[in-house]
Parts: sequence; structure tokens; C-alpha cells
Amino acid sequence: MAKYDAFGTALYKGTTTGTVYAQVTSISGPGLSLDVEDVTSHDSTGGWEEVVATILRSGEISMDIVYDPAHATHKYDAGGLLYDLVSRTAITVTLVFPDTATTQWTFSAYVVSFEPSMPHDGALTASVTLKPTGSMTIV
Repeated sequence: MAKYDAFGTALYKGTTTGTVYAQVTSISGPGLSLDVEDVTSHDSTGGWEEVVATILRSGEISMDIVYDPAHATHKYDAGGLLYDLVSRTAITVTLVFPDTATTQWTFSAYVVSFEPSMPHDGALTASVTLKPTGSMTIV
């Protein structure tokens, strides 16, 4: 079984022919999950719990960036994370893993939070959260 270094993971606005979000230091998520509904009845075999699958949940994607207020993928201008948050528009996002098979997850998402951090003794950074909406294409 292969093991991979996370270095080189990329998050694109659009498809892989789109723009890579700049200066991303960490990406986590989305935490995919499946809701189930209990359908156990008095005649369930052996008295064991029974469930049916219902909604797939997409979780959220968090990314930390070295924030450059003037960079096209960060700023409040068409195409930037701040612009996408304020305009409340779903964007296409592609998460590309650094494996030899080039695993990609593509989905629509909203930028739901952008939180800059300005310590007196550190880098200007920001934490950004994306919330997927609708189905995902996982290849």
C-alpha cells in the first residue's frame, strides 16, 4: 500500500485548468458522512438494529493561507475569496491530491468564512471555510 506526503495538494477555483488558490499552508476536509434512519421493527431478524441510508453530508473544507490582501485569489475583487464570500455565489472548486493517480474531488461551494489573523510577532494569515453544496464528483 502506497503512502503519500501531503505536500503538493492543491485547491483550484474551477477545474484543474482554473486558478490555484495561492499561499495555502493547510487544507482539511471535507468530512464526508452518511446519515442513516433507524427502521428497526418488532420483526427485525434477531432483534438487531436496522437502518437505511438517507442523506450524504459534505462537511466543510478549511484552509489556512498566508494572506496577501492584494493577491487575485484572496482580495475583494472578482475571483477572490472575499469577493466570493460577500457576493454569496456558489463557485466550482477542485481539490487535487498529490497521488500518482491524480485523485480529484470537484464540487460547488460557498465561501462561508474568512478570518484574518495579525499577530504582532508573526505572519499575516487567514483561515477560510468553504461549504460544499450539491453532489461531488470524486475521481
